[in-house]
Amino acid sequence: MTQSTQPSIARDAVASGAGAPDAAPIYLDYAATTPVDPEVAAVMAHYLGTDGIFGNAASTTHAYGREAAAHLEQARAEVAALIGAPPESIVFTSGATEADNLAVLGIVRGRADRGRHLVTMRTEHKAVLDAGRRLEKEGFTVSWLQPGQDGRLDPQRLREALRPDTQLVSIMHANNEIGVLQDLPAIAQICRERDVLLHSDAAQSAGRIPLTVAALGVDLLSLSAHKLYGPKGIGALYVGPTARPWLLPLLYGGGHEGGLRPGTPALHQVAGFAAAARRLLEERPGEGARLERLGRRLEAALAATPGVVFNGHRSRRLPGLVSVSFRGVEGESLVAGLPGLALSSGAACDSATGEPSFVLRALGHGPDLAQATLRVSLGRFSTEQDVDAAARAIDHEVRRLAAVAP
Repeated sequence: MTQSTQPSIARDAVASGAGAPDAAPIYLDYAATTPVDPEVAAVMAHYLGTDGIFGNAASTTHAYGREAAAHLEQARAEVAALIGAPPESIVFTSGATEADNLAVLGIVRGRADRGRHLVTMRTEHKAVLDAGRRLEKEGFTVSWLQPGQDGRLDPQRLREALRPDTQLVSIMHANNEIGVLQDLPAIAQICRERDVLLHSDAAQSAGRIPLTVAALGVDLLSLSAHKLYGPKGIGALYVGPTARPWLLPLLYGGGHEGGLRPGTPALHQVAGFAAAARRLLEERPGEGARLERLGRRLEAALAATPGVVFNGHRSRRLPGLVSVSFRGVEGESLVAGLPGLALSSGAACDSATGEPSFVLRALGHGPDLAQATLRVSLGRFSTEQDVDAAARAIDHEVRRLAAVAP
């Protein structure tokens, strides 16, 4: 699919200044979710209806079930190829949230007779944070590590936090708010030295940057299809050979997915996940370089905006994700003044609370600066025109608010 044939995502929504409120906004929230690629949607349709591949993959006594089982395993191999993993290591889940819970709760509970200590970060996705809090209620101990001001974890802090009873470290690969990449190979080396398993949430990074489980050194890795131009409601957990003997399921009944995730597989969603993974492998590495250029273009355009603060490490981060705060600007007014832009003030899972970002507060931002933050995340259908229009609108609105309430 060439750039010229890609569907428009509200290209003309913002003509100049603060934008056109009556037009569909430019989509700049790919970190929250991505539109399903048309090629992926076409593949999924092939698995629905009486003429589709609709059989139950567990019903292998007849041709429909055997056909479904064959396609399920082919999809498993294609998702595994995205991260350089063997097909048998992939466990399909309902998304990265379930994968995170399965990894954290399943491993820590499964190794409880060896020790009852988990190490993670304060800036993790809430699926990991809330799983850790659940374990604390069950009598386990959790060490919550603080990142540096650039959002990255100093491996020495991890080394100091490990104890003889530590059983799992869970550190996300790329932060979902500021895009900062953690040094997982260094973290993995420390874990191996201490016989501690390592889990990472790669929902944001898989597909955006090349990665393999071997290079990262992880024992478990969480994935989500809807961050990769695939459907919502499907994800996966990579379970390496060192983790598999210890992992307990969250649900029971049926023995599907190697006994780790019961329930009839949603084959149309699994096939969509696989098609999205295949498409990503075909387009790399050019797409990552394109998104990096677009992100740098946005930063350059906003560099002269009053009170601008770019969040996170400037080079070790995802391409095309820019987190930017503005001193002296009221956050709710800023977002409300940009109706022509579909972007976020933080993680999508936090937007309903109205609370300042816990990630930005962990980096040292006060409540006002944390709330006056925009997360611009670009993707497959973003263009230079989108970036330029967004920069004009943001700069215009920040200057207008500063003039109204200096």
